[in-house]
Amino acid sequence: MNPILPELDKRRTQQAVEALFEKYRIYKTITFEIREVSVTASYTERFHGPTNVTSDQTAQAAIYNVDVPAARQHYCQTIEMMVDRLSEREQLLIRERYMKQDDVYDYKVYNHILDPPVSKDTYTRIRARAFYKLALAFADRGLLELQELQKVM
Repeated sequence: MNPILPELDKRRTQQAVEALFEKYRIYKTITFEIREVSVTASYTERFHGPTNVTSDQTAQAAIYNVDVPAARQHYCQTIEMMVDRLSEREQLLIRERYMKQDDVYDYKVYNHILDPPVSKDTYTRIRARAFYKLALAFADRGLLELQELQKVM
């Protein structure tokens, strides 16, 4: 291994990268619920306290309705951009297994999707290499902490 690149624990790296892809799939499939402002006044008990705090319910809802979808879109674009940097086989593996549907399993990918089909061991090597590259890229973007993924000697 190159002394400049860190040596990562494969199991922890796989779990961390799969968690990022799970979040990606959730963002892609679950629709965003817009917050609405209530127009009727609600009577609430107000205790004496700091009176210098004001709240603007309409502004808070508007900010939420704009910022959250933009953050979700930025996250998905970042994940897609990182996957685009992988080799062709790695891209196909990652897209088919982790970025499309929840019910795609490893054996379907290495037997039916990869052309030509590969063995389970070859599939595992390709996936491990892709996860390593993705972990470094995600750490560079601040989505992962490499210290948590490094091997403990």
